[in-house]
Amino acid sequence: MTERYPTNTNARLALVPGLLAGILLLTGVALIGTDWFIMFRYAISILAVIVAVFALQGRQWWYIIGLAPIAILWNPIFPIDLEILPWQFAHIVAAVVFIVAGLRIRVAVAEDRKPGGR
Repeated sequence: MTERYPTNTNARLALVPGLLAGILLLTGVALIGTDWFIMFRYAISILAVIVAVFALQGRQWWYIIGLAPIAILWNPIFPIDLEILPWQFAHIVAAVVFIVAGLRIRVAVAEDRKPGGR
């Protein structure tokens, strides 16, 4: 007998980290060249890895093409130093990548794993 309701649904799990990273990148342009920029780099690279994991879980691997360079460029352990203008341009491009990925990535979530699931 088939169930009346589907057991799997698609959720936008990458939406919050994607939008958060987009906002951070747009506001973080002011931090370029300051001491706080190293902490900012940690946050952006970690959020890039988180959204990339959601892209892999949702089998939407093509977002990795944009997220992997972000994780590498903002990597604070092996920093890549750029001038201010390329960093500003990179912030805008990365913000667009994060926002689009956050809005478009969908991950299948089992019904019993959803909050309030029966």
